[in-house]
Amino acid sequence: MQYRTLGRTGIKVSPYALGALMFATHVGNPDPDDSARIIHRALDAGINLIDTADVYGDSEEVVGRALKGRRDHVVLATKVSRPMGDDPNQQGASRRYIVTAVENSLRRLRTDHIDLYQIQRPDPATDIEETLSALSDLIHSGKVRAIGTSTMPASDIVEAQWVAERRGLARFHTEQPPYSLLDRGIEREVLPVAQRHGMGTLVWGPLGQGLLTGRVRKGQQNELRRAGFFRHLNDERRLDAVERFISLAEEAGLPLTHLAMAFAIAHPGVTSAIVGPRTMSHLDDLLAGVDVALTDDILDRIDEIVPPGTDVAPLDQAYVPPGLQRAGLRRRPAAA
Repeated sequence: MQYRTLGRTGIKVSPYALGALMFATHVGNPDPDDSARIIHRALDAGINLIDTADVYGDSEEVVGRALKGRRDHVVLATKVSRPMGDDPNQQGASRRYIVTAVENSLRRLRTDHIDLYQIQRPDPATDIEETLSALSDLIHSGKVRAIGTSTMPASDIVEAQWVAERRGLARFHTEQPPYSLLDRGIEREVLPVAQRHGMGTLVWGPLGQGLLTGRVRKGQQNELRRAGFFRHLNDERRLDAVERFISLAEEAGLPLTHLAMAFAIAHPGVTSAIVGPRTMSHLDDLLAGVDVALTDDILDRIDEIVPPGTDVAPLDQAYVPPGLQRAGLRRRPAAA
C-alpha cells in the first residue's frame, strides 16, 4: 500500500479508505461479527483510514468494538451535523450540539480521541466562526486531532479558511465530496480550492452508489436495494454513461470497479477514495485493484464520456444550498 499525506496534517493514509455505513446493522451487514472480520481484513491489507458518522445507525458502535486492540494503528474519522432525532437542536454545527455529539461519538467508538472530526453537511444557520471555535477547543483538549467538512461548496471552504486565519482558529484540514466517473463537478472548483489551501480530500461514492459495480445495466432490472429510494440510481443519463464505461473497461481488460476506483484516486487533488463494502467478497474485489493505474489514453477516453468538471446528473445525497431549496429565498416579494 502506497500511503499519502492527508493535506498538511502529516497524517499518512491509504489511497482507499474504509467507509462504515454498510456496517450499520439496519442498512447494511446485519452481523456485527462479520463486519468486524471485514474491518480486520481491510486493516491487514494496509487500509488504515476508517470513516463513519454518528448518523449511520449503530455503525460507530460496530467499528468501536472491531477496533479493540488495534485502535492505535487506525486513522479514525467520523462526522457530525445530520439530524439525530426530532429535537431541532440534535443537528447542525453549533457549539451546543458539537460538544455533546463528540462525547457521544467517543463513547460509541470506545476511544478517547477522534483523528478526523468532520462537519457532514454545511449548516447555514450557524456562523462558521462558532463552528470553528468549538472544533478548535476540541483539538486543544485532545479529543480531536484534525477537522474537516463534507460536501461544502468551494466558496464556503474559502470563507472558512479566511475566518480561521483572521480569528486564530483551527482551520479545516480536509473536505469529503462526492466524486466518481459519473460525478466530476468537484474538479471545477472544490478540488482546486482544496489543493490551494493544502487540504486533504476524501471522496465518497467512487462506485457511483452502486452504478459502477457492473451489476446495474440499462434495460435490466435494478437489484440495488437503494434504487427504490434514490432517483439517481434509475437516471437514464447515468445508465447510458455506465454502458459506455462498461465497454471501455472491457477494452482496457479491467473490471468496471477497478476502472472506477483507479480513476477516483488518479486526480492529484484526491487523497483517498472511500469504499463501502457490505461483504467480504465486495472488499476483496476492490482490494485486487488497488495497484491499477490508468494510462493517459484511458483517461482521455473517460474525458470523452464525461467531460472534466461535469456531473452526469444530480445526486440525491448532494448538498443543496437553501437558496435552491426554498423558492422564497430567490424571489422578490410582490409589491404591496
